[in-house]
Amino acid sequence: MTHSSRFLSALARQPVDCPPVWLMRQAGRYLPEYRATREQAGSFLQLCKTPELACEVTLQPLRRFDLDAAILFADILLIADAMGLGLQMVETQGPVITQPIRSAKDLANLPHIHPEHDLAYVYQTIRLLRKELPSHIPLIGFAGSPWTVAAYLVEGRGTKEFYALRGLMYGQPDLLHALLHYLTEVTVTYLSAQVKAGAQALMLFDTWGGLLNPVHYLAFSLEYVRQITHALKALYPSLPLILYSKNGAASLEARAGTGVDALGLDWTVDIGHARQRVGQRVALQGNLDPGVLYSSPETLRKEIRAILSSFGPYPGHIFNLGHGIPLDVPPDNIKILVDTVHEG
Repeated sequence: MTHSSRFLSALARQPVDCPPVWLMRQAGRYLPEYRATREQAGSFLQLCKTPELACEVTLQPLRRFDLDAAILFADILLIADAMGLGLQMVETQGPVITQPIRSAKDLANLPHIHPEHDLAYVYQTIRLLRKELPSHIPLIGFAGSPWTVAAYLVEGRGTKEFYALRGLMYGQPDLLHALLHYLTEVTVTYLSAQVKAGAQALMLFDTWGGLLNPVHYLAFSLEYVRQITHALKALYPSLPLILYSKNGAASLEARAGTGVDALGLDWTVDIGHARQRVGQRVALQGNLDPGVLYSSPETLRKEIRAILSSFGPYPGHIFNLGHGIPLDVPPDNIKILVDTVHEG
Protein backbone atom coordinates (compact mmCIF):
# COMPACT_ATOMS: atom_id res chain seq x y z
CA MET A 1 0.00 0.00 0.00
CA THR A 2 1.35 3.42 -0.94
CA HIS A 3 0.73 6.28 1.48
CA SER A 4 0.12 9.90 0.51
CA SER A 5 2.29 10.91 3.46
CA ARG A 6 6.10 10.78 3.41
CA PHE A 7 6.06 10.00 7.11
CA LEU A 8 3.68 7.03 6.88
CA SER A 9 5.45 5.74 3.77
CA ALA A 10 8.83 5.85 5.53
CA LEU A 11 7.34 4.07 8.55
CA ALA A 12 6.21 1.33 6.18
CA ARG A 13 9.78 1.26 4.75
CA GLN A 14 8.54 2.35 1.33
CA PRO A 15 10.56 4.63 -0.98
CA VAL A 16 10.03 8.38 -0.57
CA ASP A 17 11.30 11.40 -2.48
CA CYS A 18 13.26 12.57 0.60
CA PRO A 19 13.36 11.60 4.27
CA PRO A 20 10.39 12.89 6.26
CA VAL A 21 11.22 15.02 9.27
CA TRP A 22 9.45 15.85 12.48
CA LEU A 23 10.98 16.76 15.84
CA MET A 24 10.34 15.70 19.40
CA ARG A 25 9.07 18.73 21.34
CA GLN A 26 8.52 20.58 18.08
CA ALA A 27 5.80 22.49 19.93
CA GLY A 28 7.52 24.18 22.85
CA ARG A 29 9.14 27.10 24.58
CA TYR A 30 11.65 27.86 21.84
CA LEU A 31 8.69 29.38 19.92
CA PRO A 32 7.45 32.80 21.09
CA GLU A 33 3.91 31.95 19.98
CA TYR A 34 3.98 28.88 22.23
CA ARG A 35 5.06 30.98 25.20
CA ALA A 36 2.20 33.39 24.55
CA THR A 37 -0.35 30.56 24.36
CA ARG A 38 0.99 28.95 27.53
CA GLU A 39 0.70 32.28 29.34
CA GLN A 40 -2.89 32.50 28.12
CA ALA A 41 -3.57 29.03 29.54
CA GLY A 42 -2.04 29.91 32.92
CA SER A 43 -0.04 26.70 33.38
CA PHE A 44 1.38 23.77 31.45
CA LEU A 45 -1.25 21.37 32.78
CA GLN A 46 -4.07 23.75 31.95
CA LEU A 47 -2.64 24.09 28.46
CA CYS A 48 -2.79 20.30 28.06
CA LYS A 49 -6.34 20.24 29.43
CA THR A 50 -7.72 22.95 27.14
CA PRO A 51 -8.31 21.26 23.78
CA GLU A 52 -8.48 24.45 21.73
CA LEU A 53 -5.15 25.68 23.11
CA ALA A 54 -3.47 22.26 22.93
CA CYS A 55 -4.59 22.07 19.30
CA GLU A 56 -3.20 25.55 18.66
CA VAL A 57 0.28 24.79 20.03
CA THR A 58 0.38 21.49 18.12
CA LEU A 59 -0.21 23.42 14.90
CA GLN A 60 2.18 26.30 15.59
CA PRO A 61 5.41 24.64 14.41
CA LEU A 62 3.71 23.39 11.24
CA ARG A 63 2.89 26.97 10.30
CA ARG A 64 6.57 27.90 10.56
CA PHE A 65 8.31 24.82 9.21
CA ASP A 66 7.74 22.27 6.45
CA LEU A 67 7.35 19.36 8.87
CA ASP A 68 6.01 15.99 7.73
CA ALA A 69 4.05 15.03 10.85
CA ALA A 70 2.34 16.59 13.85
CA ILE A 71 2.58 15.17 17.34
CA LEU A 72 -0.20 15.62 19.83
CA PHE A 73 0.59 18.22 22.49
CA ALA A 74 0.23 16.37 25.79
CA ASP A 75 2.47 14.82 28.44
CA ILE A 76 3.31 11.25 29.39
CA LEU A 77 2.28 11.96 33.01
CA LEU A 78 -1.29 13.01 32.28
CA ILE A 79 -2.09 9.41 33.25
CA ALA A 80 -0.69 10.15 36.74
CA ASP A 81 -2.93 13.21 36.97
CA ALA A 82 -5.94 11.06 36.11
CA MET A 83 -4.89 8.66 38.89
CA GLY A 84 -5.13 11.47 41.42
CA LEU A 85 -1.46 11.26 42.42
CA GLY A 86 -1.02 15.00 42.79
CA LEU A 87 0.87 15.77 39.60
CA GLN A 88 2.47 19.20 39.60
CA MET A 89 4.67 20.81 36.96
CA VAL A 90 7.22 22.85 38.90
CA GLU A 91 9.03 25.41 36.75
CA THR A 92 12.51 24.71 38.11
CA GLN A 93 12.09 20.97 38.77
CA GLY A 94 9.81 19.51 36.11
CA PRO A 95 7.12 16.98 37.07
CA VAL A 96 6.50 16.29 40.75
CA ILE A 97 4.23 13.51 42.06
CA THR A 98 3.10 14.43 45.56
CA GLN A 99 1.74 10.94 46.32
CA PRO A 100 4.38 8.51 44.99
CA ILE A 101 3.86 4.73 44.80
CA ARG A 102 6.21 3.06 47.28
CA SER A 103 4.20 0.25 48.94
CA ALA A 104 1.60 -2.41 48.30
CA LYS A 105 -0.95 -0.15 50.02
CA ASP A 106 -0.14 2.68 47.64
CA LEU A 107 -0.62 0.34 44.69
CA ALA A 108 -3.89 -1.05 46.08
CA ASN A 109 -5.24 2.51 46.38
CA LEU A 110 -4.71 3.27 42.69
CA PRO A 111 -8.06 3.85 40.98
CA HIS A 112 -9.35 1.98 37.98
CA ILE A 113 -9.19 4.88 35.57
CA HIS A 114 -11.22 5.17 32.39
CA PRO A 115 -9.07 7.14 29.94
CA GLU A 116 -11.92 8.05 27.59
CA HIS A 117 -13.63 9.75 30.53
CA ASP A 118 -10.75 10.77 32.79
CA LEU A 119 -8.59 12.03 29.91
CA ALA A 120 -11.40 13.16 27.62
CA TYR A 121 -9.61 16.42 26.85
CA VAL A 122 -6.83 14.48 25.11
CA TYR A 123 -9.28 12.92 22.68
CA GLN A 124 -11.06 16.23 22.13
CA THR A 125 -7.69 17.71 21.13
CA ILE A 126 -7.06 14.85 18.69
CA ARG A 127 -10.46 15.30 17.04
CA LEU A 128 -9.86 19.05 16.67
CA LEU A 129 -6.45 18.42 15.15
CA ARG A 130 -7.74 15.95 12.59
CA LYS A 131 -10.14 18.64 11.39
CA GLU A 132 -7.37 21.24 11.15
CA LEU A 133 -4.46 19.23 9.76
CA PRO A 134 -4.02 18.85 5.99
CA SER A 135 -4.48 15.31 4.72
CA HIS A 136 -0.76 14.76 4.01
CA ILE A 137 0.28 15.61 7.61
CA PRO A 138 -0.40 12.64 9.90
CA LEU A 139 -1.00 13.00 13.62
CA ILE A 140 1.16 11.07 16.09
CA GLY A 141 -0.33 10.08 19.43
CA PHE A 142 1.87 8.87 22.25
CA ALA A 143 2.34 7.61 25.78
CA GLY A 144 5.21 6.81 28.10
CA SER A 145 6.31 3.22 28.44
CA PRO A 146 5.20 1.59 31.72
CA TRP A 147 8.80 1.61 33.01
CA THR A 148 9.29 5.30 32.23
CA VAL A 149 5.97 6.35 33.76
CA ALA A 150 6.68 4.14 36.80
CA ALA A 151 10.01 5.93 37.20
CA TYR A 152 8.17 9.15 38.04
CA LEU A 153 5.37 7.48 40.00
CA VAL A 154 7.83 5.74 42.32
CA GLU A 155 10.51 8.43 42.53
CA GLY A 156 8.06 11.31 42.80
CA ARG A 157 10.13 13.49 40.46
CA GLY A 158 12.72 13.30 37.74
CA THR A 159 16.29 12.57 38.80
CA LYS A 160 19.47 11.33 37.13
CA GLU A 161 19.63 8.07 39.08
CA PHE A 162 16.06 7.12 40.14
CA TYR A 163 17.36 5.32 43.21
CA ALA A 164 13.91 4.81 44.77
CA LEU A 165 12.75 3.09 41.59
CA ARG A 166 15.83 0.91 41.29
CA GLY A 167 15.70 0.11 45.00
CA LEU A 168 12.10 -1.06 44.57
CA MET A 169 13.18 -3.20 41.61
CA TYR A 170 15.73 -5.04 43.74
CA GLY A 171 13.86 -5.00 47.06
CA GLN A 172 10.26 -5.60 45.96
CA PRO A 173 10.32 -6.79 42.34
CA ASP A 174 6.83 -8.31 42.56
CA LEU A 175 5.41 -4.96 43.63
CA LEU A 176 7.12 -3.18 40.76
CA HIS A 177 5.89 -5.79 38.28
CA ALA A 178 2.35 -5.31 39.62
CA LEU A 179 2.64 -1.56 39.05
CA LEU A 180 4.01 -2.12 35.54
CA HIS A 181 1.18 -4.52 34.76
CA TYR A 182 -1.35 -1.91 35.93
CA LEU A 183 0.30 0.75 33.77
CA THR A 184 0.38 -1.59 30.78
CA GLU A 185 -3.37 -2.12 30.90
CA VAL A 186 -4.02 1.61 31.29
CA THR A 187 -1.64 2.46 28.43
CA VAL A 188 -3.27 0.04 26.00
CA THR A 189 -6.68 1.56 26.73
CA TYR A 190 -5.31 5.10 26.59
CA LEU A 191 -3.55 4.61 23.24
CA SER A 192 -6.39 2.63 21.72
CA ALA A 193 -8.72 5.54 22.44
CA GLN A 194 -6.22 7.91 20.81
CA VAL A 195 -6.46 5.85 17.63
CA LYS A 196 -10.25 5.85 17.78
CA ALA A 197 -10.15 9.64 18.15
CA GLY A 198 -7.97 9.99 15.05
CA ALA A 199 -4.26 9.41 15.79
CA GLN A 200 -2.62 7.87 12.71
CA ALA A 201 0.59 6.62 14.35
CA LEU A 202 1.65 6.04 17.93
CA MET A 203 4.91 6.50 19.79
CA LEU A 204 6.03 4.95 23.06
CA PHE A 205 8.62 6.94 24.97
CA ASP A 206 10.82 4.50 26.86
CA THR A 207 13.06 7.37 27.88
CA TRP A 208 14.41 5.83 31.09
CA GLY A 209 14.96 2.30 29.77
CA GLY A 210 18.67 3.16 29.58
CA LEU A 211 18.85 3.09 33.40
CA LEU A 212 18.72 -0.69 33.32
CA ASN A 213 21.26 -3.40 32.61
CA PRO A 214 20.37 -5.69 29.65
CA VAL A 215 18.72 -8.40 31.75
CA HIS A 216 16.60 -6.00 33.79
CA TYR A 217 15.76 -4.00 30.67
CA LEU A 218 14.19 -7.04 29.07
CA ALA A 219 12.25 -7.96 32.21
CA PHE A 220 11.11 -4.59 33.53
CA SER A 221 10.82 -2.46 30.42
CA LEU A 222 10.80 -4.27 27.10
CA GLU A 223 8.44 -7.05 28.18
CA TYR A 224 5.71 -4.50 28.89
CA VAL A 225 6.43 -2.64 25.64
CA ARG A 226 5.99 -5.97 23.86
CA GLN A 227 2.64 -6.55 25.59
CA ILE A 228 1.39 -3.10 24.60
CA THR A 229 2.56 -3.55 21.01
CA HIS A 230 0.90 -6.93 20.63
CA ALA A 231 -2.37 -5.69 22.17
CA LEU A 232 -2.51 -2.65 19.89
CA LYS A 233 -1.54 -4.62 16.79
CA ALA A 234 -4.31 -7.10 17.55
CA LEU A 235 -6.78 -4.19 17.53
CA TYR A 236 -5.19 -2.17 14.71
CA PRO A 237 -2.95 -4.41 12.55
CA SER A 238 -1.88 -1.62 10.18
CA LEU A 239 -1.26 0.98 12.90
CA PRO A 240 2.39 2.15 12.86
CA LEU A 241 4.16 2.14 16.23
CA ILE A 242 7.44 3.86 17.09
CA LEU A 243 9.52 2.97 20.16
CA TYR A 244 11.95 5.59 21.42
CA SER A 245 14.60 4.73 23.97
CA LYS A 246 17.43 6.80 25.35
CA ASN A 247 20.80 5.07 25.84
CA GLY A 248 19.42 1.98 24.16
CA ALA A 249 22.18 1.01 21.74
CA ALA A 250 22.79 -2.36 23.41
CA SER A 251 19.18 -3.45 22.93
CA LEU A 252 18.58 -2.54 19.29
CA GLU A 253 17.88 -6.08 18.13
CA ALA A 254 15.65 -6.85 21.12
CA ARG A 255 13.64 -3.66 20.58
CA ALA A 256 13.29 -4.44 16.88
CA GLY A 257 11.77 -7.78 17.88
CA THR A 258 8.89 -6.34 19.91
CA GLY A 259 6.64 -5.87 16.88
CA VAL A 260 7.03 -2.10 16.55
CA ASP A 261 7.45 -0.52 13.13
CA ALA A 262 10.24 1.93 13.97
CA LEU A 263 12.91 2.59 16.56
CA GLY A 264 13.68 6.10 17.73
CA LEU A 265 17.40 6.53 18.36
CA ASP A 266 19.24 8.98 20.58
CA TRP A 267 22.37 10.71 19.31
CA THR A 268 24.83 8.23 20.87
CA VAL A 269 24.09 5.63 18.17
CA ASP A 270 25.52 5.68 14.66
CA ILE A 271 22.37 5.34 12.57
CA GLY A 272 24.20 3.51 9.78
CA HIS A 273 25.47 0.87 12.19
CA ALA A 274 21.99 0.63 13.70
CA ARG A 275 20.51 0.02 10.23
CA GLN A 276 23.04 -2.74 9.62
CA ARG A 277 22.11 -4.39 12.91
CA VAL A 278 18.33 -4.36 12.48
CA GLY A 279 18.20 -4.65 8.69
CA GLN A 280 14.76 -4.03 7.23
CA ARG A 281 12.84 -5.28 10.25
CA VAL A 282 12.03 -1.73 11.36
CA ALA A 283 12.35 1.85 10.19
CA LEU A 284 14.73 4.10 12.12
CA GLN A 285 13.97 7.55 13.47
CA GLY A 286 16.62 10.06 14.40
CA ASN A 287 19.07 11.04 15.45
CA LEU A 288 20.69 14.49 15.47
CA ASP A 289 22.24 15.64 18.76
CA PRO A 290 19.98 18.49 19.97
CA GLY A 291 23.14 20.33 21.05
CA VAL A 292 23.96 20.92 17.38
CA LEU A 293 21.00 23.30 17.23
CA TYR A 294 23.14 25.84 19.11
CA SER A 295 25.87 25.76 16.45
CA SER A 296 26.39 27.68 13.23
CA PRO A 297 24.26 26.96 10.14
CA GLU A 298 27.31 25.42 8.47
CA THR A 299 27.93 22.99 11.33
CA LEU A 300 24.24 22.16 11.56
CA ARG A 301 24.02 21.30 7.85
CA LYS A 302 27.23 19.26 8.06
CA GLU A 303 25.94 17.13 10.95
CA ILE A 304 22.55 16.60 9.29
CA ARG A 305 24.17 15.47 6.06
CA ALA A 306 26.46 13.11 7.97
CA ILE A 307 23.42 11.34 9.42
CA LEU A 308 21.70 11.15 6.03
CA SER A 309 24.89 9.76 4.50
CA SER A 310 25.35 7.24 7.31
CA PHE A 311 21.83 5.86 6.87
CA GLY A 312 22.33 5.66 3.13
CA PRO A 313 19.92 5.36 0.18
CA TYR A 314 17.58 2.91 1.87
CA PRO A 315 13.88 3.22 2.68
CA GLY A 316 12.73 3.62 6.26
CA HIS A 317 14.47 6.73 7.62
CA ILE A 318 12.46 9.35 9.54
CA PHE A 319 14.71 12.25 10.45
CA ASN A 320 14.42 13.55 14.00
CA LEU A 321 16.52 14.67 16.92
CA GLY A 322 17.98 12.21 19.40
CA HIS A 323 15.85 13.91 22.08
CA GLY A 324 13.56 16.92 22.30
CA ILE A 325 14.21 20.47 21.07
CA PRO A 326 15.89 22.47 23.86
CA LEU A 327 13.89 25.41 25.13
CA ASP A 328 16.15 28.24 23.96
CA VAL A 329 17.41 27.30 20.49
CA PRO A 330 16.92 29.82 17.68
CA PRO A 331 13.81 28.97 15.63
CA ASP A 332 15.78 29.85 12.49
CA ASN A 333 17.95 26.79 13.12
CA ILE A 334 14.87 24.56 13.07
CA LYS A 335 14.04 25.88 9.62
CA ILE A 336 17.59 25.16 8.47
CA LEU A 337 17.28 21.62 9.84
CA VAL A 338 13.99 20.87 8.11
CA ASP A 339 15.03 22.41 4.80
CA THR A 340 18.39 20.62 4.81
CA VAL A 341 16.79 17.23 5.36
CA HIS A 342 14.34 17.80 2.53
CA GLU A 343 17.14 18.90 0.23
CA GLY A 344 18.87 15.58 0.89
